[in-house]
Amino acid sequence: MAHQRAQSTGDSHAVSLKVLRLSRPSLATQTPLPRTTFGKGLDIAPQASLAYPTGDENSSFPLTPLLTLPSAFGAAYVGETFTCTLCANNESQEGDYRSVSAVRITAELQTPSDNAGTGLVLMSADGAHVDHEGDVAPGATMQRTLKHELKEEGPHVLAVTVSYTETLRSSEGGGASGGRARTFRKLYQFVAQQLIAVRSKVSERKRWEKDVGRQWVLEAQLENVGEASAVLEKVWLNEREGITSIAVNDAEKEASVLKPQDVEQVMFILEEKEKPEEVGGRVPLAQLNIDWRGALGEPGSLTTGWLASKG
Repeated sequence: MAHQRAQSTGDSHAVSLKVLRLSRPSLATQTPLPRTTFGKGLDIAPQASLAYPTGDENSSFPLTPLLTLPSAFGAAYVGETFTCTLCANNESQEGDYRSVSAVRITAELQTPSDNAGTGLVLMSADGAHVDHEGDVAPGATMQRTLKHELKEEGPHVLAVTVSYTETLRSSEGGGASGGRARTFRKLYQFVAQQLIAVRSKVSERKRWEKDVGRQWVLEAQLENVGEASAVLEKVWLNEREGITSIAVNDAEKEASVLKPQDVEQVMFILEEKEKPEEVGGRVPLAQLNIDWRGALGEPGSLTTGWLASKG
């Protein structure tokens, strides 16, 4: 992960920390070279630039069946689940003058609305929740995984703390000459940005029938403001009690691809079955929910605040 700051004092630690973001792999790309006719041994076969050579000499398809992991941290989007693995490595060796035991990893996430930070649940490799310490053999590692749904736009700080007990050994007899509890903390900064921007408008429909509930038209414009494509899987409403809705353009059924800067329009008709209470002179009607898949298949979701009409 990028932008890390370490907070530690004293001499070097026997335990090191690595934090890696977990992302899904993508298909490797390749750029075939054009065929040349320089002669005199200067020509390079086009297949030399292919990441996955095939028998077709005229193939210029840019994607290969090979998978590759992202080479950089990438973008973090609001609505997606941020996942990373924390690795505490015991750098001591067998027969070293110091040994390590009782290794413990904790993590918290500082968000724009919570500068103090919120503790995160860490999981082991089998998916079980763990919050206890454990011993790590010399040269071995302790791995913990965390998952957190990003709900806010702006700078985030992942703070990871590693604590352990270090036992020193005397040079003569090899017995333990003393032990101490040690700890260090590292900060990793990243920015969460919007992938889907929502602009909405609510207007009341005029109804000439008597003794019928009010109706409203909810229009929403969904724009991909990120750097990657997204597939809208479902756009639906969470209506307030006493309100029903109908999707005008089958927004609940159709999936569409949004490339960067693409816009999707959706519309709903809402009807009053029971008179809802007004809040501050406005009538809260529903929350708009958007489910999507990222370019690498990561699921994402976004829920707006309560969309309201004038009372």
